[in-house]
Amino acid sequence: MSEPRSKARHRHRRNRTALAVTVPLALTAAGTLAYGTDLGVLGGAGREASAAAPAWAADTADGFASVNSLGQNGTYGGRDGKTVTVKTQAELEKYATAAEPYVIVVAGTIAMNPVGKEIKVRSDKTIVGRGTSGHIVGGGFFLGSGVHNVIIRNLTIRDAYQGVWNDKDHDFDAIQMDGAHHVWIDHNDLRHMADGLIDVRKDSTNVTVSWNKLSDNNKTFGIGWTENVKTDITIHHNWIRETEQRNPSTDNAAHAHLYNNFLEDAAGTDIKSSYGNYARGATKMVLENSYFQGIKNPVIKDSGATIVQRGSVFSGTSGRNESGGSAFDPKAYYPYTLDQAADLPSILKSGVGPRASVGTTAATKAVAATTLTVAADGSGQYRTVQAAVNAVPANNPARVVIAVKPGTYRELVKVPSNKPHVTIQGTGGSRKDTTIVYNNAAGTPKPGGGTYGTGGSATVAVEADDFQARNLTISNDFDEKANQSLSGHQAVALRTAADKVFLDGIIVSGDQDTLLLDTAAKDRLGRVYVSNSYVVGNVDFIFGRATAVVDKSVITLKKRWDGTSAGYVTAPSTAANRKGILIANSTVNGDVSNGSFYLGRPWHAGGDASLDPQTTVRNTSLSAAVKSTPWTDMSGFSWKDDRFAEYKNSGAGSGPANSSRPHLSDAQAAGQEVADWLAGWTPSAS
Repeated sequence: MSEPRSKARHRHRRNRTALAVTVPLALTAAGTLAYGTDLGVLGGAGREASAAAPAWAADTADGFASVNSLGQNGTYGGRDGKTVTVKTQAELEKYATAAEPYVIVVAGTIAMNPVGKEIKVRSDKTIVGRGTSGHIVGGGFFLGSGVHNVIIRNLTIRDAYQGVWNDKDHDFDAIQMDGAHHVWIDHNDLRHMADGLIDVRKDSTNVTVSWNKLSDNNKTFGIGWTENVKTDITIHHNWIRETEQRNPSTDNAAHAHLYNNFLEDAAGTDIKSSYGNYARGATKMVLENSYFQGIKNPVIKDSGATIVQRGSVFSGTSGRNESGGSAFDPKAYYPYTLDQAADLPSILKSGVGPRASVGTTAATKAVAATTLTVAADGSGQYRTVQAAVNAVPANNPARVVIAVKPGTYRELVKVPSNKPHVTIQGTGGSRKDTTIVYNNAAGTPKPGGGTYGTGGSATVAVEADDFQARNLTISNDFDEKANQSLSGHQAVALRTAADKVFLDGIIVSGDQDTLLLDTAAKDRLGRVYVSNSYVVGNVDFIFGRATAVVDKSVITLKKRWDGTSAGYVTAPSTAANRKGILIANSTVNGDVSNGSFYLGRPWHAGGDASLDPQTTVRNTSLSAAVKSTPWTDMSGFSWKDDRFAEYKNSGAGSGPANSSRPHLSDAQAAGQEVADWLAGWTPSAS
């Protein structure tokens, strides 16, 4: 195959903070997001505001809490109401029990008086902790009959324990619901209560419990206490640790979908599990891709219950592990995707519980976040994405979310370096619903003369730090076949040139040079984290000098314009003594010929011999499309003089170590983890 044209035209800029394709098990489905349109800044504690809510208040639930039923279309909490900040029990109780919707930001530790107090939350509320500072101590929340559309997120609820392990006298729960519906409990730390951590009782339904740490308690999570078979509940991505029983206990649930949970009974402690997931009564349960560590009786069922099990890991477990009967298909109710069970301990230990960036280190930042809406049909504040970017004030100190309604936006978008903290977010139910697309290439003539060059061809160009994009598609649909006369065919969909760029749940699609991950300058660090996403292309389509991670994603190989199968996944141009491109926990596949694609080659941009390009591909599934000799030279530079390696890959395209296929040793791999690339930065949605 003749080598494509040189990359000498590539322009370097700055990096930011960081499916018509089969969804991999590693991907997490991008949830539907919706936003209000009010703008402003929130005032002091307990003060109401028409300001845009914290970033998380714009989110809507997944799982059964997202289903349209009982007159409630999904769960979005207090999104349509005012935002208040509370620091006392009186303030919290005032707004949680109000008739109107509120987003309630808990900005400190609130000790409940009397101990065991459960605030009676009314409908249409979001209660969210500011960063990790929101603690409810010695009490919790109660959602009574008919209460609906409630979100409880990013809180630590703890320490109502009264000194009796199996306490039958004190019904002090963290969250209890009796007859509520459409409730989302997400990213909380619940522990050390007198009774249960979560009780979903008396026909409560349309509940989703996700990304919580549930620990240090006798009874974790009870569902049921009713003769009716009514409850629909989704429980996913929770770390249940050092709890004895009800992990959960599920009684007479019509549909219980449990997936990607990590149940851990740590060795050498006084707390011993008596059982894990328990299906009682007439429960229909689907249990998928969970991880059970040291659990006694990990999965048990009554004679009238049904459990369908698939994909879970059982390590050091003992006793009953049961399944049987037919249950239901969760995808008939809502979309979801699965992480691999083996990855859950690492994913959940770092991912559950309250997140510091919700509220950010400067606690006012998320509270003061602004939302700008874009809709091509004129129903938003702006008709184009670039118009919304233009409306962001220079040197903005706080997060600005540009919420883009479903549609195709044929435009060029540039986020300049003086507009940090910008999120571009599609609001559709799928990342395919919102598309930003253009068709410039390196050889495309500029209106004022000359041609664009590779970097200048980007549909979306990001030059400001702390940028995020999610739940959308960014594409370059340049037609190579129709433009063979042009001098260059490099056509970038997305170019980043900044630090701390977080690309989460997106599709980046093109042919040659799809995703350019660069830095502001050769001596500047530019970290990029790409997660739960798709990158589609054929020649050098992940390239640049950024310190970049592609994690839990799908890299889709695409045929060339003439129908042939040949290409290169990566072309790093890493500066010496920096980390380059890391592909981890992902999948490389596509409808191309076997043995037709290289994993990468060294791009010494401009012939710069001082560069030390690096690509590591680890713990990734490689299809047969990958060559048995997966690295190759470029422009006179040998890949063997630079840094290219694999570690514990799988699939038909993987292969044993040899002189043409270097593998990392275990010791080397220990220094090439995702955290090593991110160097102290923890990407988090905001």
